[in-house]
Amino acid sequence: MNVTPKRALGQNFLVDENILGVIERLADLEATDVVLEVGPGLGVLTRRLADRVAHVHAVEVDRSLEPRLLDIPRTTLHWQDALTLGPDSLDPQPTKLVSNLPYNIATPLVVESLDRFPLIGLWCVMVQREVADRFFAEPSTESYGAVSVLVQLVADRTGFHPVSREVFRPRPNVLSALVAFRRTAPGVPLGVKRTVEAAFAHRRKTLANSLALSGIASRDEATAALASIDRDSNVRAEALAPSEFVALTASLA
Repeated sequence: MNVTPKRALGQNFLVDENILGVIERLADLEATDVVLEVGPGLGVLTRRLADRVAHVHAVEVDRSLEPRLLDIPRTTLHWQDALTLGPDSLDPQPTKLVSNLPYNIATPLVVESLDRFPLIGLWCVMVQREVADRFFAEPSTESYGAVSVLVQLVADRTGFHPVSREVFRPRPNVLSALVAFRRTAPGVPLGVKRTVEAAFAHRRKTLANSLALSGIASRDEATAALASIDRDSNVRAEALAPSEFVALTASLA
C-alpha cells in the first residue's frame, strides 16, 4: 500500500530501521514500560516498541494510515488530535513518550505533556534540530526562550543524536535530531508558567515591561520583584535562568 505523506499534517514518515536502535537506547526501553507514541505514520517505530514494552498507545489523526497500523500487538490506536488527548483516556497510563513527532505540533505537545501526563518519566522525541536545541538552550543564547525554561524546570537532558534527512520520506528540508530527557520534577506550577510565558511574550522589551504589558504585574511591582532576586530593572527575560523564574514568581506573589 502506497501512502502519500500529508504536508498539512507535518508528516515525514520514518522509513530507515537503522535509527530504531538509537531510539531504543535513548528511550532506555524496559519490558514494563507503557509508551505513548504520537504520529506513528507507517508503524515502523510502533512495531519496534510493541516488541519491547508492555503496551503502546499510538495517537494518529490520519485514518488513511489505518491499514498500516492494524494488528500490531500490545498496541491501542487512538484516532484523534494528540493535543486534545487526556490521561484519563489512556489505560494503562503511559510512562514514556517515544515518538517521531509531527513537526507542526512538536513544541506544544512536549510542553503540554510535562503537566498533562504526570506518570511520564522519560521523553525520547524526534524533532527539528532547532526545536531540540531550544529545549535545553542556555540563558542569553538565541535559542533560549519560554519553552527552554518550562522543559528545564521539569527535566534533565539524557541524550542527543543528530538524524540524517535520509531516514524520512519525504526527505525534509530541515535538520532533525533525537533528544531524550528524564523527569526531575512533577510539573511547572501554574503561576510560574504564567510568569514565564508573559516574560517572553515581548522579547524586545525589558522583562519588567513585558510582565506589565501582559498584565502579570505593574512595572513598579515587577521592578521590585526583580530587585528581590538581585536583578536589574532593565534585564531581559532571556538573561534569567529557569530557577530565577520560580523565585521571581514567588516574589511577585
